[in-house]
Amino acid sequence: MVPIRDENPVKITPYVTYTLIAINVAAFLYELTLTPPELNGFLHLFAVVPQELTASFRGIAVNQPIPEAATLITSQFLHAGFAHVGFNMLFLWIFGNNIEEQLGRIKFLIFYLSCGILASLCQWYFSAFSAIPSLGASGAIAGVMGAYILRFPTAKIVTVVPLGFFFPAFRIPAVYFLGFWFVQQAFNGLASFEIPANVGMESGGIAYWAHAGGFVFGAVLGPILGLFSYREAAPEVEPDPYNRYYR
Repeated sequence: MVPIRDENPVKITPYVTYTLIAINVAAFLYELTLTPPELNGFLHLFAVVPQELTASFRGIAVNQPIPEAATLITSQFLHAGFAHVGFNMLFLWIFGNNIEEQLGRIKFLIFYLSCGILASLCQWYFSAFSAIPSLGASGAIAGVMGAYILRFPTAKIVTVVPLGFFFPAFRIPAVYFLGFWFVQQAFNGLASFEIPANVGMESGGIAYWAHAGGFVFGAVLGPILGLFSYREAAPEVEPDPYNRYYR
């Protein structure tokens, strides 16, 4: 299932959401300019490498020019391919604007980065000695989705469902679309305990625990930061053509 848009209009211009998308796209375009050895070094430097993060937590030097803990943020803006960045930015564009409107721009940015950090730590917990870099905005975006399902459970998500040669679109309530997505991530995360060669991060691939963890943390942090506080965009004020002051 591929979401196209939601039927949940906003009254603001979601500048933070647009800026996050722009930074992610710019970072990916920079990655494309690197040779394979350069890209490998770049990702090992700025993505989360669990075994190095584990070493840093234990006070062991990892000989990196930036603190390993900083990769919990920098890794959120890196992607491994066109589909990776494309789908992540699609989900952020669909769900991010409504959560930004509810939380306000500053809180939304704090919320987004916090979800990304906690999601990475969740994945790290289950693969603390992996040498494979973990990267992507998925954990932070999963947090946005976790907040969205709480705040807008009945909002309709226009979704394309491939059926052979046909691609019909359906209007699916967010509680079902996002609920199914979360269950799928959690199931695959549990499956990775039994089949590490096929799913999970041990052999590369999708970091399911980051997705599931980010979703849960988003559902927890959203209400704490004011997800259910009523917000209304300030009305546009027409300028006074006579530049007058009133008392």
